[in-house]
Parts: sequence; structure tokens; C-alpha cells
Amino acid sequence: MKNAHLGGLDVSRIGLGAMTMAGTYTAEGATDDTESIRTIHRALELGVTHIDTAEVYGPFHSEEVVGRAVRGRRDTVQIATKFGLVKHRGDSFELGVDSSPENVRLALDGSLKRLGTDYIDLFYQHRVDPGVPIEDTVGVLAELVGEGKVRHIGLSEAGVDTIRRAHAVHPVAALQTEYSLWTRDVEAGILPLLRELGIGFVPYSPLGHGLLTGRIRSVDDFPDSDWRKTNPRFTGENFTRNLAIVDEVKAIGAEIGATPAQTALAWILTKGHDIAPIPGTRRIARVEENTAADSVELTPSQITRLDDLAPAAGARHDDANMSSVEN
Repeated sequence: MKNAHLGGLDVSRIGLGAMTMAGTYTAEGATDDTESIRTIHRALELGVTHIDTAEVYGPFHSEEVVGRAVRGRRDTVQIATKFGLVKHRGDSFELGVDSSPENVRLALDGSLKRLGTDYIDLFYQHRVDPGVPIEDTVGVLAELVGEGKVRHIGLSEAGVDTIRRAHAVHPVAALQTEYSLWTRDVEAGILPLLRELGIGFVPYSPLGHGLLTGRIRSVDDFPDSDWRKTNPRFTGENFTRNLAIVDEVKAIGAEIGATPAQTALAWILTKGHDIAPIPGTRRIARVEENTAADSVELTPSQITRLDDLAPAAGARHDDANMSSVEN
């Protein structure tokens, strides 16, 4: 598989997101660790080197699964994980935003233990903490880089001002933000800034939370706990309108013998060698399908047709979740 360049870190240009391995999108948070580990192993066999997780997934369960899966294979994997949405309180914790230097160190210690490693390749702030200056958070991250516990640092869902201020303290290797054929907000201001500063870009949810796979035609089969049931893009008239985007992606894929998911990922890969999407799955069949997008070639006219698709209908998150995202 070809590589992407995230600042000074080279990774496979298609990675693997491990959030679903903690039970996200499944009935009552059901997990199958054996299947998840087999999926990670298959991804590594196919050339994936970039595994993305976070302490809050579970919480903690996803990191534990990734740690078990990469045991004995650590030198072949770049592990990315995230801090800042779990408040560590001695032997206990609570969910909430906390990027204070003390909490960052506690988070890292826990992640290293669960992942079974003595360093993290890419350590992200999961969401910007409005109560802690970004300079303080990046300052402690710089110390952790100096101590050899972290190789590269990243931000997630940060805005232009935060990115500039963070990068002035210590080089930021990557920004992780939602990006796909139906979420293209970053193209206006964020992507040009990343290129100016030499920061890589890691799109999460590159398949539109599953909609761009073409396999979702109704939300009726989603479990009641699935947050997509209340997501503005999956409800009412918005959902019907957004299916039209999927139909066009499917049509273009049919022209080149690719699935809708492969077509959507191939489109992202045309946007630069500094972009490395992390489609999430815990299924071997899906990781095989996603990684095959590395060899899908879109024609210039097909890229233009995808570029010109109508924007998705509805906000990408509900109001509560959008409040944690910087614009």
C-alpha cells in the first residue's frame, strides 16, 4: 500500500479506526474481541500500518483490544490514540473534557499500559478544552516527546486559531477531523492552513458513518442505542435527500467495478499525499473492501462529478456534539 505523510510521520494512506471495536453502532454495546483482533491482523497483512483508537472508546476497551492485537508486531504499526475526554481522578475516572497537563500525563500512562507499549506514535488531543490554554496542553505534550513517550502530536476537531497557536509551541503532525463526500467543511480554511504549516490530515468517518457504503437504506434496523437515529443527516427528509448522494457514488463505482465505499475512499485519496483516512470497522470483510480502495483509479471526469455532488442535508452532529467542535 502507498504511504501518506503526516508531518514527519509516514503511515499507510488507508488506516483502520478502532472505535467500533468498543461496541459503537452495535446493540447494547456488544463486542467481539476475537473478531476485532482478527480484523486488525488482516489489516496488517494487507499493508495497513496506521491503527487509530482513543481512551474514551469503551472507555478504554478499544485500546485494550488494539494492545492485544499488536503484541509482538509493535515495530510494524503506528499507533494513534487520543486523550482529553476522560477526567482521571486517582483510581477512578469520569467522562468530561480535561486537557490539563496533569490529566494528559495520567491519560498517557493509562494508554501506554493498555496498549502494551512504551511510546505512542501519534498522541492527539481529542477535543479542544476551552478551560485550558492550548499552549499549556501542547507544552506538556512537547515534554512527553522529549521524554520519548510520544513520537508525534496531533489535534482533533480544532479550529484555525488553535492549530496555529499549538503549532507555534511544538510541531503538530496531524489534524483529525471528519471529512468525506458529505462533510467537506475543512476544504475552505482548515486544509489550506494545514498545507501552509506542513501538517497532515486524518479524516475520520470517511464513509459518512456508514451511509456511503451503500448498505444503509433505512434507519429502522438500527438499535435504539445507535446515535445515528437522532443525527440530523439520518432523520426525516434529510436522510432521503442524502441517499441521492449515495446513489451517485454507487453509479460511479459501478463504472469502474468498485463498491460505493471504495469509490468514496478513492475520492479522498485524490486530495493529496498528506491525507490518510481511517475508516472504522471490526469486520474482516470490510477491512478487505476498504483497503482495496488503494488501487482504485478514478478518471478526472469522475472526480469532477464527485466534487460537484450536492452538499449533505442537515448538520453533521446534533447541537450537543457540535458544541465541542471548533469551526
